[in-house]
Amino acid sequence: MSTRIFPTAQDVENAFYESLERNDLALMMAVWAEDEDIVCVHPAGPRLAGQEQVREGWRKIFASGQRLRFQIAQQVRVAGVMLAAHSLHEIITVVGEKQPRPAVIATNVYLRSAAGWRMIVHHASPAPATAAADPAPETPKILH
Repeated sequence: MSTRIFPTAQDVENAFYESLERNDLALMMAVWAEDEDIVCVHPAGPRLAGQEQVREGWRKIFASGQRLRFQIAQQVRVAGVMLAAHSLHEIITVVGEKQPRPAVIATNVYLRSAAGWRMIVHHASPAPATAAADPAPETPKILH
């Protein structure tokens, strides 16, 4: 049981990405709600449900030893009194690599409880490749 209190959904999100950058399983699990109704989907991975599966999924990721840096872009937040959802792009750079990895689109859902805000869903998927720009038309279009 975590004694850490997160006063806002954004505080939980900040701790979530901090735990990823530090490979800190204890901090990672402190951001999650302490019940079995939690869900995590890693990019191209299976759905993990419940404390045991979510913990094991993160343990495997952290055991790889890769150090990651996250830049969050295009964040959209929707919030109510008890529930908040954040949709964002994760720009991930592996420490030691010059170029970031292809972007990941993530949805994070948070629930407010007596113990403060906690994550209940993290779903991350590879972002689709950006479409090539349409070629310029050969003749100008005139609108009337």
